[in-house]
Amino acid sequence: MKHSKGRITSLSDGVFAFAATLMVVDLGTTIDFKHLDTQVSSFISFGVAFFVMMLLWKLHYNYFQRTKHVDNWIITANIFLLFTVLFYLFPLKSLINSVTQKTFLGYDGLSNLFILYGFGFALIFSCFAFLYYRAYKKDTTNKEPLLLLFYYRHFLLFIITGLISVIIAYFKIGIAYGFPGFIYTFLGVFCHINVILFRRKYPNVFKKG
Repeated sequence: MKHSKGRITSLSDGVFAFAATLMVVDLGTTIDFKHLDTQVSSFISFGVAFFVMMLLWKLHYNYFQRTKHVDNWIITANIFLLFTVLFYLFPLKSLINSVTQKTFLGYDGLSNLFILYGFGFALIFSCFAFLYYRAYKKDTTNKEPLLLLFYYRHFLLFIITGLISVIIAYFKIGIAYGFPGFIYTFLGVFCHINVILFRRKYPNVFKKG
């Protein structure tokens, strides 16, 4: 049975648009000058969450540009990805609000927020990793299968980082200093090492483009 890639991407674009709408509704449309500092903080959290969502949309777009293969497993993973994106944005906004509004959550509250964020982060990139792995295994017409393998390994690093953050948050290691959040800054180093190792094994992968 042949599946339509166009239908999947159209549905996905609709869900991303719906998520953006939910964030705008949550932000509100009126300006209260008596509480302008709070509203500015809410706008900052909205802006960060919005651009994070756009980055996720771009990753989603890139995936379907790199492969034309669609099967039931890919459809299922895509649906789960969209569900997780919707769920993930609001903990992200809450996390940013706790910083910009200097909200005192306590160690337990901050720990739970980091755990929720980390699980959402790991779940999103688990979907991306699975999508790339499935395409690498099943897309026999793809001219650059090793590129699909690279991105599978690339997003595995995101999953591992998210889970490390969850473990650190669970045991409240450096929770007062936001250490479970700082662990994400190491992603750039991990990904750079991955590129170096992958180039050594497959030197011709990145020569095009």
